[in-house]
Amino acid sequence: MRKVILMFITTAFLWPSPADASRLKDLVEIEGFRSNKLVGYGLVVGLSGTGDSGSSVLVKQSMANLLKRLGTRVTAKDIKAKNVAVVLVTAELPAFARPGMKMDVLVSSSGEAKSLQGGVLIATALKGPDRKTYAIAQGAMSSGGFAVKGLSGSSSVKNHPTAGRIPGGAMVEVAAPTKFRSDKVTLLLKEPDFTTASRIAKAIDATLSSEVAIVRDPGSVTVMIHPEWRARAVHFVATLESIHAIPDVPARVIVDERTGTVVVGAGVTLSSVAVAHGALTVTVAEGTTISQPGGILSGGETATARDSKLQVTEETGDLRVIPNATTVGDVASALNALGAKPRDLVSIFQALKAAGALRAEIQIL
Repeated sequence: MRKVILMFITTAFLWPSPADASRLKDLVEIEGFRSNKLVGYGLVVGLSGTGDSGSSVLVKQSMANLLKRLGTRVTAKDIKAKNVAVVLVTAELPAFARPGMKMDVLVSSSGEAKSLQGGVLIATALKGPDRKTYAIAQGAMSSGGFAVKGLSGSSSVKNHPTAGRIPGGAMVEVAAPTKFRSDKVTLLLKEPDFTTASRIAKAIDATLSSEVAIVRDPGSVTVMIHPEWRARAVHFVATLESIHAIPDVPARVIVDERTGTVVVGAGVTLSSVAVAHGALTVTVAEGTTISQPGGILSGGETATARDSKLQVTEETGDLRVIPNATTVGDVASALNALGAKPRDLVSIFQALKAAGALRAEIQIL
């Protein structure tokens, strides 16, 4: 039985795939393999006068608490710190992270700091939604920007100096919480779809030559692990990720009216329809007319008046027949024949949809 299953797994890596097929690794996520959001509240020190205000209550109290933990007792009112900034630290704890692993952190000012350039983050506990500490962050920041202000009030700012990154700045202290069963694997579709889920299950069954995949719903497929491979579940998951399946892409037209961008999906088709498209252009020119009644010697006062010129131009559009279009290339050719600009296509697609000639969903960004 081991040899037979090993043959199936070996075949999965050599299984031929169509040009438009995708790996399951790109189509699904494994249930239990998820990252976790962490957040912490800390201090950045070493700033060159660009930190929070010296009268900031948050800075004073935070510094007093820090010094108290280090064995120095001072009151918040005795602290005057201009080179310190209160920040929020965020990170993403990867799935199956273990103590000792490092990860990147993002540091963002939460006070009045002008810039975090050159600052150093003091040890900050990063907590999860359960309020448990999973990592400790500390290190020199890389902001990639600066903010300079002159004595006369002039200033210069580059990029975003109030946020920065510390590569490998956090060390994991507690293993990430994960749930992974050894008797079955649940695949979560990144884009739930009935057809795609069915195709994934069929591809798994065909590769493993066994009916082990069960479609629970459009968003999940459960794969049972043979008892012989439950001790090697990781290898089994790696095999599943290498299987190819053809996702079903919905017929969709994406429209961004702000930029005039139109993207047509692969499944979009058109029925035969007649379209007439014309452009309406309105031009308004504003000017000023100066009037001098009776000349300068007559003592008349100079007067000014606003002068507006309005011009309306309408281009006639011939009624053209668009034939049936069953591919994206046919759709592009038919619309290009109208000579419409990208922004005009937005209105044309909406009119085609209203007429029932466009078999696709229009999504406006």
